[in-house]
Amino acid sequence: MKKEISIYVGKKIRQYRKMKGLTQKQLGEKVGVKHNTISSYENGTNEPEQNIMYSIANVLDVSINDFFPDTEEKRVVKESGPAYSIGSKLYPYFPANISAGLPISVEGITSSESINLPDNIMGKWAGSNVFITKVNGESMNRVIPHGSLIAVKYIEAAELKNGDIVVYSDNHEYSVKRFYRHDDKIIFRPDSTDLGFTDYVTSIENPNLQIHGKVVLYIVELD
Repeated sequence: MKKEISIYVGKKIRQYRKMKGLTQKQLGEKVGVKHNTISSYENGTNEPEQNIMYSIANVLDVSINDFFPDTEEKRVVKESGPAYSIGSKLYPYFPANISAGLPISVEGITSSESINLPDNIMGKWAGSNVFITKVNGESMNRVIPHGSLIAVKYIEAAELKNGDIVVYSDNHEYSVKRFYRHDDKIIFRPDSTDLGFTDYVTSIENPNLQIHGKVVLYIVELD
C-alpha cells in the first residue's frame, strides 16, 4: 500500500469509526488490536493486514471498498436501444481452490489478489464486503457446480442459520459445506448427487475450527 493510499485509508477508518460512535480503544478491542495500533492506521503510519481490514469493515458496517479511492470502472454498452452503463468493482480474490469434497490443505489462503467483477453479476452484493474464491469438487453440486467462483461474506458464527453454505477450516484445511448446529456439535453437510459424500461432524468447542464466511453467490463458467 503506497503512503498516499495509507493516509487515505486511515482517514476513512477514522471517519467511519466516528460515525459509528466508537473510540479507538473500543474499535481496537472489537478487532483484536491495541488502540495505539488503530491510531497508527488512522494516521497512515502503519498498514493494516488484510484480515484486520476485513474485521474493521465488519465492525463499522461498511464495505472494505469504502476505505479506498473509487475504483469503479464504467463502460457504456449500446445495443439497438439506448446506451446504458455497466459498473464493475474490485474484490479480494483467493486463487486457491476450496474443496467441495473432503477438507484439503490450502496454501496461500491468507494471500489475496484482486478480481474485477461486473455489478450486474454481483447483484445486491455489488460493492459489499465479500471475498471471491473457487470451488473444487462435487460434494455441493446440487447447488454449486465444480469450478464455480463463490462470493463469501464474512459473518459471525452466531449469525449463521442451519442450512447456510459456509467456507470453513479445521486445522488449516478448507472446505465448503452446509452448516448445521445441533447441541454441542457442528455438522458440515454435503449437498450432492453423489451419496458417497458424508457429514463432517466436530465439536462446537473445537479450537482449530474457523468459519470464514457464508457463501452468498456463485458464478459458474459454462463450456
